[in-house]
Amino acid sequence: MNPKPRQKEARRQTEAAGIGTKSQQALKLQLEERKTERKSRSREKREAEQLRKFELRQQKKKEKHRGH
Repeated sequence: MNPKPRQKEARRQTEAAGIGTKSQQALKLQLEERKTERKSRSREKREAEQLRKFELRQQKKKEKHRGH
């Protein structure tokens, strides 16, 4: 086998093995959970802000057409 494919295969096997100890795996899992939680919270916050801005624009439109 040529050196580059062999190196690629070795790297693939080490990545598949993952982190060694159980405590490290638990920390990694906890980090991933916090990451997904933070992602969902930020998405909800962004959507709420977009909705607020949309409603504000709609309100301004109505006020412009209301007259004096």
